[in-house]
Amino acid sequence: MIRSIQELRFKLHDTNPGKPGASKIAIELNTSCPNIPNSPPSGYSFKSLLPLLRVLRDAFAQDMTLTIGLKLPPYVSRDQFTEVITTLQSLVIFNVHGTPKSAFAFLTCTNTLGNSLLFSNQTTTDSALTFAVPSGLGGVAGETLHPLALGNVFTFKQLLTSKEAITAGLGDVRIIAVGGVTSKEAAARMRRAGADVVGCATLFGKEGVRAFEILSKT
Repeated sequence: MIRSIQELRFKLHDTNPGKPGASKIAIELNTSCPNIPNSPPSGYSFKSLLPLLRVLRDAFAQDMTLTIGLKLPPYVSRDQFTEVITTLQSLVIFNVHGTPKSAFAFLTCTNTLGNSLLFSNQTTTDSALTFAVPSGLGGVAGETLHPLALGNVFTFKQLLTSKEAITAGLGDVRIIAVGGVTSKEAAARMRRAGADVVGCATLFGKEGVRAFEILSKT
């Protein structure tokens, strides 16, 4: 897949050795999806991702114009956050001057929270189904997820801006915040929590491009 992406970038002239990080095409590895039968989301066992992360690290080492990020599941305990940071530290590369550099440019926080249930009468959509989604269990997103997403953004920001993380080469890792950004106020909260970029999914799915007008209203 990386080879295919790199071929596309070359075809579209999306590489500029003089400006690392200037690419308009990025790779985002979703560690929270897809759902693998009989296995937890890989992001909850972050070290299990090392073989894949090393492939991405090696691709970056060969072409530092490549932008790579990780989409993470929602975390609830300190050890989950520190495992991500420790793993990223183990994957830094060193330039000719011996300066550490993270192969991963951004973390997207956070994906949906799984194993959640809504009955159809809890929604505004008329349905003869018992559950809001046919499978019953699904992932919580939107405003319900917002407080947890804020907490994830805040915690990762604190960890990435610590002296230890900066010394280890993680100081340039950016945070893309998603999760319940349905208003200008919600977007502002994400910024206050430490987000470098704020995205929206539920609002975009509901409103289309008008979502960006809603978020930018004064």
